[in-house]
Amino acid sequence: MDQRSGQKSAAQFLYPPLDPFDQKIMEVGGGHKIYVEQCGRPDGVPVMVVHGGPGGGCSPAMRRYFDPAYYRIILFDQRGCGRSRPHASVEENTTWHLVADMEAIRTTLGLGPVILFGGSWGATLALVYAITHPEHVAHLALRGVFTMTQAELDWFYGGGAGRFFPELWARFVSVIPEGERGDLIGAYHRRLFSGDMAEEMRCARLWANWENALATITGQAAQGEGPSEYARAFARLENHYFVNRGFLDRDGWIYDQRSRIEAISADVVQGRYDMVCPPAAAYRLTQGWANARLHMIPVAGHALSEPGISEALVRVMDGLRR
Repeated sequence: MDQRSGQKSAAQFLYPPLDPFDQKIMEVGGGHKIYVEQCGRPDGVPVMVVHGGPGGGCSPAMRRYFDPAYYRIILFDQRGCGRSRPHASVEENTTWHLVADMEAIRTTLGLGPVILFGGSWGATLALVYAITHPEHVAHLALRGVFTMTQAELDWFYGGGAGRFFPELWARFVSVIPEGERGDLIGAYHRRLFSGDMAEEMRCARLWANWENALATITGQAAQGEGPSEYARAFARLENHYFVNRGFLDRDGWIYDQRSRIEAISADVVQGRYDMVCPPAAAYRLTQGWANARLHMIPVAGHALSEPGISEALVRVMDGLRR
C-alpha cells in the first residue's frame, strides 16, 4: 500500500535537493526493464529505497531523507510502474520477481549489505527480501508496516476502515453491484482487467482515491486526483498483488519467518492513527525482536509526508551514521 500525497514537511528539506549521479534502465527478464537511479555519495553507505504500492513508483522527494554526504542512495521503480516498462503490466510480476530484481540491482552495482528503507508495501517487500537474503541486509528502516495478512486486507477492503469514513467508503463501493461486495478485491480485479479502457480507468481512479484519501491524518491527500496513467498502474498492480495474497505461501508468512531476520537491527516508524496500515502489524512485528525499535508517532497517519513520520525517519537515518 502507498500514497502520493503532495503534503510537505520541514523534515523532508533538511538536506538539499539531489540530482542522480547515475540513472539506468536494467533488463530483468520477462520483457521487463526497470528504472534505477543513484544519488548522494558514490562511495557512501548504500541505502536502497523500496517504494510502496505495489505500483507506487519512486519520486525525487524520497531522496530527501538521507544525508547525501554520507549515503549512497539507490531508488528504483518496481516492475510495471513509474519509469519501468512495460507500464501497468502484471505478467511475470510477483513478489519473488521483485526480490530477484532487488538482488540483481545490488549485485550489478557491486554492493555489499545494504540498508533497506521502505514503507507500506515497501516495508513488506523489504521484509521479504531480508528474509530471503538476510546476509545482504545491514539494517531495516521501515514505515507504516504492512505484512500482507488477510486481516489487513479485510480491514481496508472489507469495511473496517470504511466505518470511519462512510462517505468515502460509499463512493469506493458504488461501482460494484451489491451481490459482489462480499469480495471487493475480486470485484475490482474483474473490472481493472476487463479490457475496457474506460471501465479500467474509472475503477482505477476509485481504487487509488480510496487509499489516498485515508493516507494522512488531516485528510488533505483526498483533494484532487492523480494522473490517470499513475492511477491505472497503481490500481492494477496493487490489486494483482492483493488478489494473489502477495504470492506468499500462507497467511502470516512474514511473522512465521521472522527468526531469519532477528539478527538484523531495525527501526520501525508507525503512525498511531494510520488508517491504511493500522499499528497492530508494526507492534506484532517488533514484539520479542530484540534488535528492533518501534517508534510510535502519536499524531500521524500513514503517509511518508506526514510531519511526524518524516521527522522520525530523518532522525533514524541520521542516527545510523557512524
